[in-house]
Amino acid sequence: MINRSVAIVSVPFGKGAATSGAELGPRHILQASGLTRKLNELKITYRLAQDIHVPQYLPPIPTVNAKYLAEVHAVTRQLGDRVSEVVAAGEFPLVLGGDHSISIGTIAGLAEHYANLGVIWFDAHSDLNTEDTSPSGNIHGMSLGVSLGRGIPLLTKLRGIHPKIKPEHVAIVGARSLDPEEKAYIRTLGIACYTMHDIDRQGIARVMDKVIQHLRQTTDGVHVSFDIDCVDPREAPGTGTKVIGGLSYREAHLALELLYQSDLVTSAEFVEVNPNLDRNNQTAKLAVELIGSLLGEQIL
Repeated sequence: MINRSVAIVSVPFGKGAATSGAELGPRHILQASGLTRKLNELKITYRLAQDIHVPQYLPPIPTVNAKYLAEVHAVTRQLGDRVSEVVAAGEFPLVLGGDHSISIGTIAGLAEHYANLGVIWFDAHSDLNTEDTSPSGNIHGMSLGVSLGRGIPLLTKLRGIHPKIKPEHVAIVGARSLDPEEKAYIRTLGIACYTMHDIDRQGIARVMDKVIQHLRQTTDGVHVSFDIDCVDPREAPGTGTKVIGGLSYREAHLALELLYQSDLVTSAEFVEVNPNLDRNNQTAKLAVELIGSLLGEQIL
């Protein structure tokens, strides 16, 4: 993938989350933390695609329990168009969020180009709730479920593909905060979910080897959706849904280094960096470093 030009798509959107601030993530990753400098150091060709326009206010769409549905729909619809254009141009989409609801648009755009898209979901949460099971109504907690065809039709049918991905092509890595309905859904569909318990027992290298081996055999493209809260909050304090006991600094890097070496990854997004909650830009800098590992940066 390092031989492909990277198209960076910024999505300054945070209304899918409970806490404001994730909308500032793309600017901090790009400017304050030096993503373009990192890409230049790695000699990776890139371009800055046009940012996704985020509406300030839209009339609410009547729904039971899904906050800012109109805004999420507008943003993810645009993002689906942009990502599809990037893939059609032969470029590698690198999407910067924003909260994790934006993945609905990213995956919608990718699904037009991959019949069996694999998704590696790095996250402390599984994001498999629906408007009926969500305790909060925040759509970032429903985003993976939407791409699997679960939940609000306005979102699940985005771009006319339903569902966008299959359960057997999903691997969740780093989970440690799952709601009861999400646990039942994972078990029923047989979704590969590697919790922190699995990582503690097996080690991140073995877990990633399993993920890579499975997706290599069953998919025609692999998308990495990296929620920074999969990393322990001691390393990544600048995020809105912190859960203690996450991936260490080196575990996160090794996971992405192994994915680079696998030569499977065809797109990526990094989300939920919240500068309002950060300390000395620590989390945004970590995001830049992790992107570097995914794109081929090595210690030696």
